[in-house]
Amino acid sequence: MSRPPVAASTGAAVLDRSARRFAGETPVGRKRRARKTARLLAETHPDAHCELDFETPLQLAVATILSAQCTDKKVNEVTPVVFKRYLTAADYAAADRAQLEEILRPTGFFRAKTDSLIKLGQALVERHGGELPGKLDLLVALPGIGRKTANVILGNAFDVPGITVDTHFRRLVNRFGWVQEEDPVKIEFQVAELIEKRDWTMLSHRIIFHGRRVCHARKPACGACTLAAVCPSYGTGPTEAAPAARLLKGPRARELAVQAGIDPGLVPAAAVATPEAP
Repeated sequence: MSRPPVAASTGAAVLDRSARRFAGETPVGRKRRARKTARLLAETHPDAHCELDFETPLQLAVATILSAQCTDKKVNEVTPVVFKRYLTAADYAAADRAQLEEILRPTGFFRAKTDSLIKLGQALVERHGGELPGKLDLLVALPGIGRKTANVILGNAFDVPGITVDTHFRRLVNRFGWVQEEDPVKIEFQVAELIEKRDWTMLSHRIIFHGRRVCHARKPACGACTLAAVCPSYGTGPTEAAPAARLLKGPRARELAVQAGIDPGLVPAAAVATPEAP
């Protein structure tokens, strides 16, 4: 893909030029660009997936609740013990609070999470015969499950398309110029107008992967990004190949460099081994 020309100008000038390229974009033009960006994300992150380990909808609900303010890696270290001891909603409903708190301690906010899981189990037993429902309105009425968690469950456990607006997703869709909004629900509905419904779940995973590996909050790797030509925020981070390559993270960091058309040798070994941002 061709990328915007980079002169010896400052990052601020590059960013200003990028913003002006899309300043007069029509709603139709924005939708076309959003769908092109979504296709590029699919090519860039073919390994994107839900990183929480689970086998059943209930397990995914539990894991997602535990992932609040905690890395997916840490959650996956804790959930095997949880899932072995608590098999059903009734098990959570009847859980000994002190024992469950001790198991959940490594995930942080363990008292609140214990409370959520016990109340979730009780609600499922009382309202749904112990089964997790597969509808958004029923899910968000359950303890510990907000709209973001419900969309994770629907998309990954029930194959019902859903848009998961986490911190990465919110940051990136604003940088992409798809929205100018911070409210997660408004973002969800606005992005839903741009992207075909069948792509919602995987788009969420791909944007999250991109946010963790390339488009970081403080300093995105603009010069090593496959989306450079379609991004009005190009220039927010370094646009030169060497400094941008050093910002790539994750097991595919060098492949990401190749996809962006830069020398993978510029990516340090530590970048490949460094854990991605939560």
